[in-house]
Amino acid sequence: MGYGDEAQVDGEQSSQIENKPKIFLMGLKRSGKSSIQKVVFHKMLPNETLFLETTNKVVKNDISNSSFVQFQIWDFPGQLDFFDPSFDYEHILNNCGAIVFVIDAQDEIGEALQKLHQTISKVYQVNPNIHFEVFIHKSDGLSDDHKIDRQRDIQQKTTEDLMDANINVHPSFYVTSIYDHSIFEAFSKVIQKLIPQLPTLENLLDVFISRSRIEKAFLVDVVSKIYVATDNSPVDMQTYELCSDMIDVVIDVSCIYGLKEEEEGLGYDQESHSVIKLNNGMVLYLREVNKYLALVCLLRETNFDKHGLIDYNFICFKKAIEEVFARKTASRKKGKKITN
Repeated sequence: MGYGDEAQVDGEQSSQIENKPKIFLMGLKRSGKSSIQKVVFHKMLPNETLFLETTNKVVKNDISNSSFVQFQIWDFPGQLDFFDPSFDYEHILNNCGAIVFVIDAQDEIGEALQKLHQTISKVYQVNPNIHFEVFIHKSDGLSDDHKIDRQRDIQQKTTEDLMDANINVHPSFYVTSIYDHSIFEAFSKVIQKLIPQLPTLENLLDVFISRSRIEKAFLVDVVSKIYVATDNSPVDMQTYELCSDMIDVVIDVSCIYGLKEEEEGLGYDQESHSVIKLNNGMVLYLREVNKYLALVCLLRETNFDKHGLIDYNFICFKKAIEEVFARKTASRKKGKKITN
């Protein structure tokens, strides 16, 4: 189960897709760009990416399963000269929300940093509102000390080159791997920057956890396991992994017991909810928000004695989320009328 396919569409549907924010995956050949989008958005197992062929053309993927997660991912082959005069890069950059530049952490970084600087400097002249995200990828083959050193070297060199060129851009840097949850957390932060309603969602989560005595809460897209919002407390990787794994458990059990014979789908609906008590005195709590979003929380077992209060607060939270969705839909329709 993944997000759509890689086929081209025509007519009105194509026009709607083209108007969605775009995320460009860029970098040198064999840096892991195609593997990232296959694992995150198409549920491919990390080991299966070893058999992927080299990307020879621009691959467009429409990501639109969730009302908040609506965008396109363009996977650019490493050998493509994006700034070739015959390539109309200025036109396609107009509706680009973010550029994710992937660097192979296990390879020499000199050429990659040179291409990164060229990309940022030329893109910034066309669209200064684009977010620049740098994935220091394939970190699974490095020790913890080597990861820190590699991130520091890349971040320092990039920052110095941009300052010398008087380019006022501050890229974000993430150490990632498709073999753990770091790639999902990094993409979560990239996508959150493209969600105008993010401050509202974070405020709603802050109110919910404070009134319900909850330690941490994530609003998660159940297909990709990307969290579109979380409360303002720091994100701990282990907590995010627990919440992500809980979604897998709920969907797997729902597919076995929640679907009728010959029925296809995730087995995830408005009745989906789960409570898992851990052996460390903590509780995982999951509730369905809408067809593609789930609220996953971590709280102390001693604070779960009043679970009726948590259930009531969740109902209020869900109604508020639905109102945010309704306003977004109304705003989109109003925009279409003005355009027409």
